[in-house]
Amino acid sequence: MVVEAERADRLPPHDIEAEEAVIASLLVDPEAIYKIASILKPEDFFREQNAWAFEACGALWERNQSINQITVAHELARKGRLEEVGGTAYLSRLVTELPTSVGVEHYAGLVQRDSAYRKLISAAGMIAQMAYRAGPEVGEVLARAEILIAGIRQGEAVRDFVHVKELLEGYLASADSATGSVAAEARAITTGFMDLDTLLGGLKRSDLVVVAARPSVGKTSLALNFARNAAARQQASVGIFSVEMAAEHLVQRLLALEAGVDSTRLGFGMHSDREQARIINALGVLSDLNIYFDDTAMLTVAEMRAKARRLHLERRLDLIVVDHLQLMHGGVRSDNRVQEVSHITRSLKELARDLDVPVIACSQLSRAAEARPTHIPQLSDLRDSGSIEQDADVVIFIYREERHVSREEWQQQHPDRPAEKYPAGIAQIIIAKHRNGPTGTIHLRFRDKIARFEDLLVREPEEWNEEA
Repeated sequence: MVVEAERADRLPPHDIEAEEAVIASLLVDPEAIYKIASILKPEDFFREQNAWAFEACGALWERNQSINQITVAHELARKGRLEEVGGTAYLSRLVTELPTSVGVEHYAGLVQRDSAYRKLISAAGMIAQMAYRAGPEVGEVLARAEILIAGIRQGEAVRDFVHVKELLEGYLASADSATGSVAAEARAITTGFMDLDTLLGGLKRSDLVVVAARPSVGKTSLALNFARNAAARQQASVGIFSVEMAAEHLVQRLLALEAGVDSTRLGFGMHSDREQARIINALGVLSDLNIYFDDTAMLTVAEMRAKARRLHLERRLDLIVVDHLQLMHGGVRSDNRVQEVSHITRSLKELARDLDVPVIACSQLSRAAEARPTHIPQLSDLRDSGSIEQDADVVIFIYREERHVSREEWQQQHPDRPAEKYPAGIAQIIIAKHRNGPTGTIHLRFRDKIARFEDLLVREPEEWNEEA
């Protein structure tokens, strides 16, 4: 009975000083919000007044407004909460008592840790109640208990950027079991493709570049080719947000295109000894590139902006890739998906300008192109929102005729052309919009099995042909 009384009197884990240190850091350091926005949420705070203050800081940040004592006080007053938190004296006290904002990430970690403990205590209570009710199906109770625990773990295990070298080391270990960066000095970032760089002048900093295609045509592969070429040829630092695919799968594609090995056989460890030598060489090449992956699911615009800003401060980013746009969440209330996508595209454009880097956003196309005789994409095919076309500086479509017309049908349509001219493995890269330059179409070779795009003049190594 004494033990139960002690438990009843005991407060859940919390650290008020850490909570107040987080709020104070946001008030005095303009960069602090970028370091913790993806870590903390208002509900992670134990004291309600601190949660309100943090929520006010987040609201100001979402509107791109300054965060300081005056603006936060106004925001709290607007919500009718200023007096409840203790008035302006509460904010002044926090700033006065804060020794330094350097440890904001440490303070945020303490707040998040205690929040996780409180959630665990709550879940344990719910599990105990389910067990006391002793339903007829113990399996159902266990399943619900596992879901509660998994929900806490999922909420705390926010994935962050992982260097490509770490992912490659993981691949090498699994393959065995189965069988520093100097920022680019040039203003523009190379795509690595001669005709495309000539037409675009490279990927311009502060531009939003949309790469769009129907599913399985190669938009993710093209974006990966851009990232690899920029990192390898210009020593650029690249941040890749993969909302659709796990980072391990993306790095497998990256390894396949670098080594020239079928990505399917690569995944199953079914490559030859000669291919193994190329894989080892590719591992070494890719490990030296400054490519960082973040594959957080349900990514919001605010979280992405915070993570990109933090990586930029640490590594000086040169290029950002987002795959793909339609799977992102705006993080704001909207009446429909079109408005949400509009918010996302505007935010991506703002991010490009804020960090002075090109942002490549992969996008899906609607089925409208499938109903047209030529199937060639148009700007009106951009899915979910006309704002994609409006906000993008460059819109790139990928069109592969071989996916729509068989060799026999093509021969019937072009009786005057020899059969060997059938566009197998040829991708049309259509520049449908170019805000600061010409539009046009170029042709690249696309090797589907290794997810690699190449200039038509480039010849593949002999050993790649031998083992195809």
